Amino acid sequence: MIISLFIITTITFFLMKLMPGSPFNDAKLSPNQKFILNEKYGLNAPIPIQYLNYMKNVFTGDFGYSFQYHNQPVWDIIKPRLIPSMEMGITAMIIGLAIGLILGVASAAKQNTWVDYLATIISVLAVSVPSFVLAVLLQFVFAVKLRWFPVAGWEGVSTIILPSVSLSAIVIATVTRYIRSELLEVLKSDYILLARAKGVSNNRMLFIHALRNALIPLVTVIVPMTASILTGTLTIENIFGVPGLGDQFVRSIATNDFPVIMATTILFSTFFIVSIFLVDILYIIIDPRIRIQGGNNYAD
Repeated sequence: MIISLFIITTITFFLMKLMPGSPFNDAKLSPNQKFILNEKYGLNAPIPIQYLNYMKNVFTGDFGYSFQYHNQPVWDIIKPRLIPSMEMGITAMIIGLAIGLILGVASAAKQNTWVDYLATIISVLAVSVPSFVLAVLLQFVFAVKLRWFPVAGWEGVSTIILPSVSLSAIVIATVTRYIRSELLEVLKSDYILLARAKGVSNNRMLFIHALRNALIPLVTVIVPMTASILTGTLTIENIFGVPGLGDQFVRSIATNDFPVIMATTILFSTFFIVSIFLVDILYIIIDPRIRIQGGNNYAD
C-alpha cells in the first residue's frame, strides 16, 4: 500500500510541474513580488530538490501551506470539505444498497414476472441517466416546484436527501444487476437443489444460503465504488452547492494550488487503496471457506 501511494504521489508531483502557468500569475504582482513568493514556497529550487523536500514533508504528515488561501495549512482546508462529502456519500451508499438489494432479490425471486421487469427497467434507467441530469430533475421537481427540499446549500438533514439520492442511482443499478445475476446463478447450484430436495423453505434458502454467496462478487465492485462516492462527486456538489472535497479539488486545479491538489490526490488514492485491501477482508467475513482454502494452500 505504501509503495502504491509513493508511486502515485511521485507521478502526481511531476504532472503538477508540467502544468502551464504558475500559482502567482496575478497581473497585479510585479516580477520582484512573484520572485519573492516563489522563493518563499521553494518554487525557485530545482525540481528534484522540490520533490525531495516535498516527499520528506509528506512522510512526516506535513502537506504544506496553500498558495491561494492566505498561507493556511493544507489539512485545515481539506478537513472541513471532507465531512460534507462523506456525509453525502454514506447516505448515498445506504440508500443505494438498501434499494438495490431489495430490487435484486425481488427480481431473482420473481424471475420473468412484472416484478423482474420493473426492477430491470429501474436499474437500466439508473445506470443510463447521468447523475447530474438526475440531480437537476430532482432539484427542479422536489425543490423548485414542490418545495419539499432546499434548492441548494448544506445545512441540516433536508439538504442531504436530494444530492444523496442523485448519487445513489449508480449504486442502485450496480447492486440490482449484480444481485439478480448472481442469485440466479447460485439458485442453480447443486447445494441449493439439494436444499430444496430436503424441504428447506424458499425464504431460508434465498436469504440464508443463496444471498450470502451472491454478495461475494458484488464486494469487488461496491467497495471501490464506496471509496469513490465517499470522496464526493464534483457535478453533484456543484449543482446542490455542497462544500465538498470534489469542489475544492477543481478550485485548486483552476488556481494552480499545488499543495492542495497533491494532498487531495493522496487522500483520494488512500481511500481507493484501502478499499481494495478491505475487499479481501470482506471476502473472509462473507465466506469463511476462503480463509480455510487459503490456509490449505499455504500448508501445501
